[in-house]
Amino acid sequence: MQIELTDPIHHLYLRVLYADTDAGGVVYNASYLRFFEAGRTEMVRALGVPYSTLEQRGIILPLTECGVRYKAPARYDDLLTVSTSLVALSRASCRFNYRITREQEHQPEQLLTLGYTIHACINKEGRPCRFPSDVIQFLKLLRPDSSVDIPTEGV
Repeated sequence: MQIELTDPIHHLYLRVLYADTDAGGVVYNASYLRFFEAGRTEMVRALGVPYSTLEQRGIILPLTECGVRYKAPARYDDLLTVSTSLVALSRASCRFNYRITREQEHQPEQLLTLGYTIHACINKEGRPCRFPSDVIQFLKLLRPDSSVDIPTEGV
């Protein structure tokens, strides 16, 4: 599983809560998917379009595939950096890659986790659909080298 980030990269800083950990005191494996979601959501929000705006327009982006590679454990109260980039964009799906590191005072950052998520574009009825042209334009801000054409409406 090759997971690389490409510019632009968004960085979200978060602190591990008790609720994120398991009985062993380390971050529970599924918590990383929530960290990925937070990184992806805040990346889109930073461009001025919260996910809620897309959903109000009937554009839903369910997770269709994900992968996580654990390198080292995170623990309660660790300060993490969730780095996120949009690495693939098509007319009806997109892929985000993630890198989670731990920040420690007077030490180099430590790689904890690499991951990816793939999302389909569906409408409110749950049927696959294409991204509207203005959404493609918006997403191309996150993936400027994408070869996805921006269609003319009604075509």
